[in-house]
Amino acid sequence: MASPTLSPDSSSQEALSAPTCSPTSDSENLSPDELELLAKLEEQNRLLEADSKSMRSMNGSRRNSGSSLVSSSSASSNLSHLEEDTWILWGRIANEWEEWRRRKEKLLKELIRKGIPHHFRAIVWQLLCSATDMPVKNQYSELLKMSSPCEKLIRRDIARTYPEHEFFKGQDSLGQEVLFNVMKAYSLVDREVGYCQGSAFIVGLLLMQMPEEEAFCVFVRLMQEYRLRELFKPSMAELGLCIYQFEYMLQEQLPDLNTHFRSQSFHTSMYASSWFLTLFLTTFPLPVATRVFDIFMYEGLEIVFRVGLALLQVNQAELMQLDMEGMSQYFQRVIPHQFDSCPDKLVLKAYQVKYNPKKMKRLEKEYAAMKSKEMEEQIEIKRLRTENRLLKQRIETLEKESAALADRLIQGQVTRAQEAEENYVIKRELAVVRQQCSSAAEDLQKAQSTIRQLQEQQENPRLTEDFVSHLETELEQSRLRETETLGALREMQDKVLDMEKRNSSLPDENNVAQLQEELKALKVREGQAVASTRELKLQLQELSDTWQREEGRIQGQLNHSDSSQYIRELKDQIEELKAEVRLLKGPPPFEDPLAFDGLSLARHLDEDSLPSSDEELLGVGVGAALQDALYPLSPRDARFFRRLERPAKDSEGSSDSDADELAAPYSQGLDN
Repeated sequence: MASPTLSPDSSSQEALSAPTCSPTSDSENLSPDELELLAKLEEQNRLLEADSKSMRSMNGSRRNSGSSLVSSSSASSNLSHLEEDTWILWGRIANEWEEWRRRKEKLLKELIRKGIPHHFRAIVWQLLCSATDMPVKNQYSELLKMSSPCEKLIRRDIARTYPEHEFFKGQDSLGQEVLFNVMKAYSLVDREVGYCQGSAFIVGLLLMQMPEEEAFCVFVRLMQEYRLRELFKPSMAELGLCIYQFEYMLQEQLPDLNTHFRSQSFHTSMYASSWFLTLFLTTFPLPVATRVFDIFMYEGLEIVFRVGLALLQVNQAELMQLDMEGMSQYFQRVIPHQFDSCPDKLVLKAYQVKYNPKKMKRLEKEYAAMKSKEMEEQIEIKRLRTENRLLKQRIETLEKESAALADRLIQGQVTRAQEAEENYVIKRELAVVRQQCSSAAEDLQKAQSTIRQLQEQQENPRLTEDFVSHLETELEQSRLRETETLGALREMQDKVLDMEKRNSSLPDENNVAQLQEELKALKVREGQAVASTRELKLQLQELSDTWQREEGRIQGQLNHSDSSQYIRELKDQIEELKAEVRLLKGPPPFEDPLAFDGLSLARHLDEDSLPSSDEELLGVGVGAALQDALYPLSPRDARFFRRLERPAKDSEGSSDSDADELAAPYSQGLDN
């Protein structure tokens, strides 16, 4: 592929402009022949500048005189001779490159600082960076067939690379296509760097001078040997070093401007980063930027430091009057076009800047130590942050655990309170259960005793039969006594009626008095009879209660015995006895009051005293006689009524003993 070329006029003016610039310091050590060659080159530059001025003057005045034509013809003739000499010189340099690099290095350096002719830049740049025979050139076609992860980023930035240049105008232009190919191929060769903004301007300048394969090889060599790879790494560590070194030079050589920059917070990276990343390709127009790039190809990044500081020296007075925004505008609009007409003046200013390589090496070591310390601090900070984050997480975990423990503690206290309450209730229930157990044990002992008694009774059933027979006998005797008492009462009623009849027929006072005495005796006898009846009822009640208790006990004892038939017979007998007891408890005696000669017998004879005014006339003997007449009972009953005739004091003192005496046979029957 043919490389794009600039117009001849522009290239000639670019190569041979600025004739009045003085030689640099290295020219003092050149030989006389080399000095003569440089003088010729300076003469050629002066002639080219004069011819250029005359041409502009002629075109501006529009005069067509003969003298002007002669002058123009003479200038063109001189220019053609100078171009021919320049072509011969650089052709000889290219053909004898190794000899020039080895023996004429100082002259070569001066020639490069004067500017490499446009038509020789492609070959000279390749010779300067030793990119003529690189193995990677053979891999280029294969790399283009591969895909790169940076393709999207490359496509995005291609349209912003030299947008005003004819070679790169248009979305599908040849320049954009070959630029994409070179950038893609390098992103595959160096995957650590991949693609970085700014590198496309360097590749674009190379493509303006040479085919894409050769541009690729030159770019690979620049990245490897000219510190560009360190500049374009993702960390951009080399850019930080360059900014640090440049700031030191600024502080050392332009302290006032440096102070002004600091006061306005106008950091060096804000204006100098693009200088190092694009080598002034985005700052100056192409003719000026290409002159700087010529020197960079031979001397490296030193020219960037020199040109950058020269620009600040030239514009120090203006920059001191501006604020941060004004300085930013000044760097973008004024500085780039200050040396359009005389690039040699910029080069001359650049080599007037003090640059000490040893000091730059020392600054590099200082920066490396500082970055190492910063790296250690960052590592320490990162470690501390990690520990802090872990501690925060630990604190959060502990807070959660503390909250959980607090909840568990509260829940435990509540649970313990509930358990204490339940424990108290359980203790109470346990005490009740123990009491019940004790009662049950006692009941069990009683039941076992009862079982033993039942077993003994079952072994001797005659004992139960005797007890039942005894109860039946007592019941029969009680019924007989009740019947006798009722009969005696009826008989006494009949006698009272009879006596009332006789009293009506015998109105004698003596008879009346005798009858009254008999009546009183009868009342006393009746009261004794009522008391006897009451006592009999009490005795019957006691017998009934005793019987019911014995019935329940015997029934409980015999629930599981084999004498079921015998038990049923006893139950039937008990029911009969109960019925007879109820009959004996029938209507109370003396339901109607007895009347005798207008005197009424009291219905309630169980009071403490009788309602008669003659009570004091009654004696013990009358009561006994009336008892013998009305109640011819058994000797035991007679003893009972005689005890009733005792004085009240004796009866009160012995009531309990009499009751015990009366109940003795029954208790003996129970014991038996």
